[in-house]
Amino acid sequence: MTPANMHPAERIVRLIVGVLLLGLYGALDAPWKYFTLFGLVLIATALSGFCPIYRLTGISTTRR
Repeated sequence: MTPANMHPAERIVRLIVGVLLLGLYGALDAPWKYFTLFGLVLIATALSGFCPIYRLTGISTTRR
């Protein structure tokens, strides 16, 4: 299991923004509606607590 590298508050914000983006899917026309699918990435990282981009850049927002 990979260690979490996101603060709990950041996880909540990512989850909320991800759900809001997915909610816009039906309201927008192509190609903008496909941008809203990025919400799936935000939800996945929020639920797992792990961000691969943070790992690549050496960032961690968890308390040490």
